[in-house]
Amino acid sequence: MTVRLKKHYTSREVAALTGLTARQLQWWDARRLFRPAVAPHRTDAGGFTERRYTPLDVLELQVLADLRRRGFSIPRLRRLLAALREVFGVRLYEAIGDGGPMTLFIGGDQLYARTQDGRLFNLDQPTQPLLMVGEEVSMRPLAARERRRRATTKLTKIAKE
Repeated sequence: MTVRLKKHYTSREVAALTGLTARQLQWWDARRLFRPAVAPHRTDAGGFTERRYTPLDVLELQVLADLRRRGFSIPRLRRLLAALREVFGVRLYEAIGDGGPMTLFIGGDQLYARTQDGRLFNLDQPTQPLLMVGEEVSMRPLAARERRRRATTKLTKIAKE
């Protein structure tokens, strides 16, 4: 499944692209971890509209979902987003991959940011650049990846029964 660029994605589409559930997206919105571009609102019929997310939101949610699967806690994700916004003045999508004002890296259970001028920061303590001496830490760039849900087959259903 490839990502079709659209102006907005529904919660169901985002769930399919990230592996998050619609309930997780709702919970993240209610707790202000990640707000949709278009919040739900009451309709004339008494129901609610669906949350809508931009393509950039989807990229960020793919990264956050991947970090969550790696064991990063919600408070830690909140600190990551706050550090990027408050210390570096960027959104998460601007730090994914090369070409932005900074690049995010993951090494084990640590997140690092490298600025364009080459300074490296541990995002758990983002105000002081790191001085690296000795062995290099094995790091790889953090990237947005589409997450496919596993299809439930008859064999899987039988095994669960």
